[in-house]
Amino acid sequence: MRAAFIEKTGSTDEIKVGDLPKPKPGPGQVLIKVGASALNPINLYIRSGLIAMPLSFPYTLGSDFAGTVEHADPGSKRFRVGDRVWGSNQGMFGRQGVTSEYAVIDEEWCYPTPANISDQEAAALALVGLTAHLGLFRTGRLQSGETVYVPGGSGGVGSMVVQMAKTAGARVVTSAGSPEKLELCRSLGADLALNYKTDDIPAQLREFASDGIDVWYETQREPNLEVAIPLLRKRGRMILMAGRAAMPVLPLGSFYPRDCSLLGFAMFNATAEEQQRCAEDINRWTQAGQLKALIGRVFPLAEAAQAEQFLEQNTLEKAGTLSGKVVIAIS
Repeated sequence: MRAAFIEKTGSTDEIKVGDLPKPKPGPGQVLIKVGASALNPINLYIRSGLIAMPLSFPYTLGSDFAGTVEHADPGSKRFRVGDRVWGSNQGMFGRQGVTSEYAVIDEEWCYPTPANISDQEAAALALVGLTAHLGLFRTGRLQSGETVYVPGGSGGVGSMVVQMAKTAGARVVTSAGSPEKLELCRSLGADLALNYKTDDIPAQLREFASDGIDVWYETQREPNLEVAIPLLRKRGRMILMAGRAAMPVLPLGSFYPRDCSLLGFAMFNATAEEQQRCAEDINRWTQAGQLKALIGRVFPLAEAAQAEQFLEQNTLEKAGTLSGKVVIAIS
C-alpha cells in the first residue's frame, strides 16, 4: 500500500511516500480503507521528535482519519464491512498513523461517519472536534447562557468551539485577523467577532460581557494571562491546551480572590470512553447541520511533505494563510 512515513524523526525532509506492507487486523480491530487524513500540530511535533513518543519505524504519519471498513472482527457488535468510520488518536503511544491507503485501528477509537458528510470533512473535524468538546464540556463545564471567548475562531479548534458553544446555548465571542475570517466566524454563529489587529479586544470584551467571561478557551501558543485573567467572571474558567514552551506571567491578585480556574488538558489523555461520548455529540450535531468542518486546503498523498510544511508555516511560523484544516486525500 502507499503511505507517507518516516524512518527517523526530523524535518519534513524525512517524509517519504512509498510502499509499505498492508497491515493485518487482529481481535477487536478493523481494517480501514482510508479516504482522508487530517493534519494537526501534534503530528508535526511527533514527526520532528519534539514530543517523545514510542515509534516503530517505518512510522506512518497522521492521527485523524476517515474511511470505510474493509474487514471487521467477526465478533464485533459495532462495525461491519462497508461501514464508513472516522476517528483520531492514531500515530500515538505505539500506534501507527493513518496517512496511508489502509490502516488497522482498534474499534474503540472508531465512530460511525454521518451520511451527510464526506471522508475529508469527517477527518477534518476529528481531533479538533474532540478537543473542543472535551475543553468546553468535560473540562470547562460550560452551561447554557454563559459567555465564551475563543481566540482564532476561524482555525481548526476555534471554529469547533464557536459552533459547539453556540449549539449549547452560550454567548460566543471570538477573534480573527482579516475581514474574510471575521465573516466566517459570524457565519459559524459567533455573536461578536473582533479583529485582533485593529480592535481593542479587552475593551470590547468588557462592553460585551460586563460581568466577565465564563469560559475563556485559549488556543494561542503565547497567552497573555495578565490581560486575560482580569477579564474572567467570578468563578470563570480558562482552558489551556496549547503553548508547550510558553511561560506566561500569572496575575495572582486578580485570579484567586475571584475563585477563577486555570484548566489544562491534552486531548490524547482522554480515555476511549470519554472520547466516545464526545463523538456521539459531534455526530448528532453534524447530522443536524449544527456543526461543520472547515477545510482550508487539501493535498494529495504524494504531497504529504508539502502538507506538513504548509501547516508548519501557519502554526509555528504564523503565516496566516490558513483557515480551517489541512487535509490529505488518500482516495
